[in-house]
Amino acid sequence: MKCGALEAIFRECRFDRSRSLRMIRAFAAIALPPEIRESLVRLQAGLPSGRPVPPENLHLTLVFLGELPEPVLEDVHLAFAAIRAERFDMTLSGLGLFGGARPRNLHACLAESVALCHLQARLETAARRAGASPERRRFSPHVTLATLRPGQGDPGRLERAVIAGSDFRAGPFPVESFGLYRSELGRNGAVHTELAQYALFSSQLAFPEP
Repeated sequence: MKCGALEAIFRECRFDRSRSLRMIRAFAAIALPPEIRESLVRLQAGLPSGRPVPPENLHLTLVFLGELPEPVLEDVHLAFAAIRAERFDMTLSGLGLFGGARPRNLHACLAESVALCHLQARLETAARRAGASPERRRFSPHVTLATLRPGQGDPGRLERAVIAGSDFRAGPFPVESFGLYRSELGRNGAVHTELAQYALFSSQLAFPEP
């Protein structure tokens, strides 16, 4: 487990208790290997519209935690650190849209993965038990490539782009950890900072013999 940035935040909080009510926008996610990000950047170059996600922000969100007080974030961190789950492989497969007739998100989809869904469910449960209130929505794993303002882009062109990208594949690639991230919103978009990283294990280590 790697958590230097998070420990710095908590040290600062304990030094100045008045800051313990500060809210931090946070989420848990899987980072992507450089070669996978490069494949997605090449894919972004051919999108018909939307605001591309910067390469450094490409990731797969597992649980969006929203705005949390620092003490709750620390409890979430401890809950995540206690999880022992297996490593697995992940493959990006095809494109998709969220938003129906008013598209708002163009993304790369994930090939079905029982291990991914199992990890996500465990993280969501752990976060709730730690005092967070993650979004209540069906987990639909994806990597956002571009966001669209309401009415931006021709839905027909976007649908055709999704169809044209149906044969897109990237991976499989190994998932050996997940991270806890802070998200700071700014005029030029969000800045994501990794606060902690949690290792996944081989099956023998994730489930040791009693």
